[in-house]
Amino acid sequence: MGQPNGTTPWLNFTMHLIDLTRLTSQHPPMKCLPLASLLLATSCVPVPPPVLVPGDASAPSQLTPGESLAIAQRLASHAWRPFAHNILHGKDKAGIVVNTPDISHEPQHERKGWWVPGEVNTGVPYKWGGFDDPATFDAAIANGLAGGDVSSPAKRRADNAAVSTQAAGVDCSGFVSRCLKLPTVHDTTQLPALCTELPSTRDLRPGDVLNIPHRHVLLCAGWSNPEHTWLYYYETGGGPDYWKPGLKQAPLDALLALGYQPLRYRGMARELVPSGKAPQEVLTRGVKATAVVVPNPTVGEP
Repeated sequence: MGQPNGTTPWLNFTMHLIDLTRLTSQHPPMKCLPLASLLLATSCVPVPPPVLVPGDASAPSQLTPGESLAIAQRLASHAWRPFAHNILHGKDKAGIVVNTPDISHEPQHERKGWWVPGEVNTGVPYKWGGFDDPATFDAAIANGLAGGDVSSPAKRRADNAAVSTQAAGVDCSGFVSRCLKLPTVHDTTQLPALCTELPSTRDLRPGDVLNIPHRHVLLCAGWSNPEHTWLYYYETGGGPDYWKPGLKQAPLDALLALGYQPLRYRGMARELVPSGKAPQEVLTRGVKATAVVVPNPTVGEP
């Protein structure tokens, strides 16, 4: 059907197009961002860093949760290349029995070895009594020291007398001590003296620790679900990869049933969180994707 004035729809469209051309020639159009660019710009507004209250100045070290988890990730992702001379299954020069967690160590058992000589491996290996950082570990491996030394009931009974100076790596307390920037290693019986016990496990934040004196210690890395029933944590000496550090997630109730105590290091800066708000997450999405799911955690070291 024609228009009331007798013109056709096509003619009307053509006349409007001519008018629009005249208008834009007199008033150049504004330059507009494409919709995708506009959405990107509005979605990339930087999130302001959290307001942190410094830790206790009398503590042996000062650090933030972000720094603590960054150290943990460096130890867990450190690349190194060992060789056959870094393997030891027997007594070192002082007569201390050493078993490196290389691929030949008890492959038929749950707590089997993992690193492969001649190849690039990832993660500073477990060493009973170890307190290495990546630099000191690399130097030790280059000098021919053993690449780690697994825990055992015999070593636990002997305690410090079973620590070999001919092996390199970190054990559970050495790992957490490094992640807290402590100048010397503090074992699971010494760490509580540097910490404050949390009134509730609901108060756990990245950089806190879960400790069992005389047994094992974990580094809290944040909540893995909104209900705060699953926890991200770093450890070395625990399953399923017993003799290497790594990021894991497990049910909080299962961890508490093992006897872990929630502690906060006194030198750790804490975030000021407004009422009703949650603290900012520290782990990135990419790092979270690497976390091993451990539905039934056990105390790591035998």
